[in-house]
Amino acid sequence: MAVITLRGKVIHTSGMLPAVGSKAPYFVLTRTDLTDVSLKDFLGKKIVLNIFPSLDTGVCAVSVRRFNKEAVQLRDTVVLCISADLPFAHKRFCETEGIANVVNLSDMRNKDFGKLYGVVIIDGPLAGLLSRAVAVLDEQGIVKYTEQVPKIEQEPDYETALSVIDRSAFGGKALQ
Repeated sequence: MAVITLRGKVIHTSGMLPAVGSKAPYFVLTRTDLTDVSLKDFLGKKIVLNIFPSLDTGVCAVSVRRFNKEAVQLRDTVVLCISADLPFAHKRFCETEGIANVVNLSDMRNKDFGKLYGVVIIDGPLAGLLSRAVAVLDEQGIVKYTEQVPKIEQEPDYETALSVIDRSAFGGKALQ
């Protein structure tokens, strides 16, 4: 389990993010149109998993906006923005904010994603939501980078995650 903080108070996640070099756990998530997609639907492209508690918080909204802006510059890459928010909230947010370059997904139906990726917050006021984390996968679904953001109020390290994408065919050294 990972130890993170919320407003200076220690909280915990259900596990740890998958190890760099490991095969990413298979998942099924729900799109804004209520159809389900799985990891296999995105294989063949580099994948950025932007994981966060809720679109209705400032930092989470900022991360989706930032990845949406950056996504247009990423070749052969898909950015998945994942939370426990209902697909309706994802759709409303995307329409209101003009978000069109990322894929917003909900863990509402299956609830396996958070457990498989070790990001379910298990205590404190946000228990049951997903922690803020980023994972980058290669075209075959191998984990190349992970970041469990230590403070819920903190944005992820966009530059490092995106630098992993910029490496030609992930030929550079994997980061952790």
